[in-house]
Amino acid sequence: MDRGRRDVLCGIVTSIASAAFTGCGQTEIAAGGPDRFRADSSRPIHAIATTGMVADLVRQVGGDRVVLTQLCGAGVDPHLYKATRDDVREILAGDIFFVSGLHLEGKLATVLARVGARRPVIAVAERLPEDRLLAPPEFEGAHDPHVWNDVSAWAEAASIVAEALAEFDPSHVAGYATRAAAYRDQLAELHAYGQRVIATVPPRGRVLVTSHDAFHYFGRAYGLDVRGVQGLSTESEAGLARINDLVDLLVERDVRAVFVESSVPRKSIDALVEGAQSRGKSIIIGGELFSDAMGSPGSYEGTYIGMLDHNLTLVARGLGGSAPERGFHGKLSVSTHSHARDEASL
Repeated sequence: MDRGRRDVLCGIVTSIASAAFTGCGQTEIAAGGPDRFRADSSRPIHAIATTGMVADLVRQVGGDRVVLTQLCGAGVDPHLYKATRDDVREILAGDIFFVSGLHLEGKLATVLARVGARRPVIAVAERLPEDRLLAPPEFEGAHDPHVWNDVSAWAEAASIVAEALAEFDPSHVAGYATRAAAYRDQLAELHAYGQRVIATVPPRGRVLVTSHDAFHYFGRAYGLDVRGVQGLSTESEAGLARINDLVDLLVERDVRAVFVESSVPRKSIDALVEGAQSRGKSIIIGGELFSDAMGSPGSYEGTYIGMLDHNLTLVARGLGGSAPERGFHGKLSVSTHSHARDEASL
């Protein structure tokens, strides 16, 4: 669908949602929290999540008690996503809503704010402790919303989801707590794997350059100097000066690879490769990282653990470190991790 038609549709959707919730007067997401509402214990909870990363948390913690609808699918950029008619129908039918927050789902904010008067809307990242959040200078005072790229921080988000579900559905508290604890243990193992494999990259080459500023948490957690060609939102444009500065950095630090993202066009990364080549420096495209969306539904990379396993393994191998080709659990698709190896051999 072209952008003009999507803009018209978004206006229709917002009007529908506004009419449905006229008079609620809400301007913020998650006004009041789930303790203002209670689930019907006689049937499963219909939960709605915006992104795959949030949906995975709800799925892991909610178990069979939750029937889940995910709005933003594989390869969809949540910064730019606008609600469709089907989304509105799902939203109006849902019992509880989980969003990442911190302005990640900017185009959905109006609809979700209005829904918050009648249904609990949980902004997961916004409930994390302040010391878990980053506010890089280039974000102009805003918190970076890409918290899931630090596995240890996202493990804490599992507890936030468990607490929200328990408040909404107190008759199933024990199940939520048990599943959240088990999932946190799995994430602790993945986090340790990430620290281990990234540490094998030569220190001088621990520079991660991607399409936009989605990996600051990844850099903090795993010891990488992270640079994005674009800013916080994928709506920003990369300028020539920014490209030139990054080319200088890549040449100076003798960085082996740069990375594209699954939900962002790659033209800015191609410009870096061409710029480095003009300076006599050969840089490969190390592969495609999952930034704001996970892999295909039903695949290992379509789970949060698979997504981060993919990213950690790909970055370690692309930058000259050592990591198993099939990743932490031996489940990664070989084809997704052979690209850097193949380009390096050219």
